[in-house]
Amino acid sequence: MPARTSPSTRWWALIVLALTQLVVVLDGTIVNIALPQAQADLGFSDGQRQWVVTAYALAFGALLLLGGRIADYWGRKRTYVVGMIGFGAASAFGGLAQSGAELIIARGLQGAFAAMLAPAALALLTVTFPSGRDRNVAFAVFGTVAGAGAAVGLVLGGVLTEFADWRWCLLVNLFFVVVGLVGAALFLSESRAGGENRYDWPGAVVVTLGLGSLVYGFSLAEIGWGSPWTIGFLAAGVLLLVLFVWIEATVAQPLLPLRVVTDRVRGGAFLIQAVAGSVMIGSTLYLTFHLQIVLGMPALWAGIASLPIPLATMVAAPFATRMLSKIGPRPLLIGGPLIVAASLLYLSRITADGAYAVEVLPALIVMGVGMGFIFVPLQNLALYGVAPHDAGAASATANSAMQIGGSIGLSVFTAIYAAALGGMEHAVGDAAQLASAYGATFVAAAIGMVLAAVIALVLVRGTKAQVISSEKDVLVHVE
Repeated sequence: MPARTSPSTRWWALIVLALTQLVVVLDGTIVNIALPQAQADLGFSDGQRQWVVTAYALAFGALLLLGGRIADYWGRKRTYVVGMIGFGAASAFGGLAQSGAELIIARGLQGAFAAMLAPAALALLTVTFPSGRDRNVAFAVFGTVAGAGAAVGLVLGGVLTEFADWRWCLLVNLFFVVVGLVGAALFLSESRAGGENRYDWPGAVVVTLGLGSLVYGFSLAEIGWGSPWTIGFLAAGVLLLVLFVWIEATVAQPLLPLRVVTDRVRGGAFLIQAVAGSVMIGSTLYLTFHLQIVLGMPALWAGIASLPIPLATMVAAPFATRMLSKIGPRPLLIGGPLIVAASLLYLSRITADGAYAVEVLPALIVMGVGMGFIFVPLQNLALYGVAPHDAGAASATANSAMQIGGSIGLSVFTAIYAAALGGMEHAVGDAAQLASAYGATFVAAAIGMVLAAVIALVLVRGTKAQVISSEKDVLVHVE
């Protein structure tokens, strides 16, 4: 239809796709604020509580590569529509959940369908805006929405939990689903990759089982690192991931071409992305618990009180971009994690009767600045030296690293939290002990960020010239 290719229709398509990206990103954080009320309502344990977050991040990260392949091969609009319907159904199921197990299953299904939605939306944006100034504007809008999604999720989660019910943090997605489906019918056109396309089903199954086993093994560390179940699942996860590497090295059309991850600089960027994900997803969850459970903030104020992190990141990003062109990525990727580590160590000193403005706020501002110094160069290095036909896999790998890192990090932090409580999972009445346990998770997160700085020191050798080259590679991919 001519209307589908007209300039005005393209901008309507951008609105639809940007809203899709918003809902995918905000669903990673919108439930965080609601968790204390959901836990009280459904009566699930602290271990199940962390799986409400982990299930989404794990399914999203583990299936993202496959979701991108399905969109390319089966049809991007078709994948988008199926993903949107499935995401809406999973959200409705979660909003009506009557137990912790049902809520966890719903979150996993949300993540699985989000893994179809996210790459399909990005691919549709690429074909809708093939070149020129309009394309740069479209990607700037899309990227801004993605960057603001976490902040929107925190505030929206607080508003819905405070003035409606925690279930609306899931049911609100139905509004986005309706807009997405109507918008797809009116403004989106079908497209798919040409040539002979084969799915790497063995690779997809093995990597999903491997990552799932690894994350579940880390979650079992709460009952003991020496437990046969813990060791068994961790070992199985490692063996399955080794098998995945062998499969990818032998199949004609691998899910993840190994050349994407074996480059020294790019591989280092993926590792840093995983550590950053563990901190952003894991430690910030325990921050919201401290704000609500220990400091007694209502859900809305807890969401607002968490905003300094994403806001400081958005403020720091333009400065980091200018520094990147002058000094290259390596100093930023060494300094940024160390700044975040310092903020986390400051945050670990929280007490049950401490003031938010003194014990929490300064750390959040500094953390956000450090994260800005991390994410800006990572976006460049993730596609450094990547051939155009591998750019999609590289981008998906970076997103997967973030989500899987968050899943593993959250499992590790939960184990540390449980150990700090001395195994007293429901010691919610002892605010001082809870604050101390949350502080222990922040110390662990700080150690992780120091490790990220070491990774950058050893592996990331990108110079100013290489960053410029990386930007060209990105343009080749998206144009």
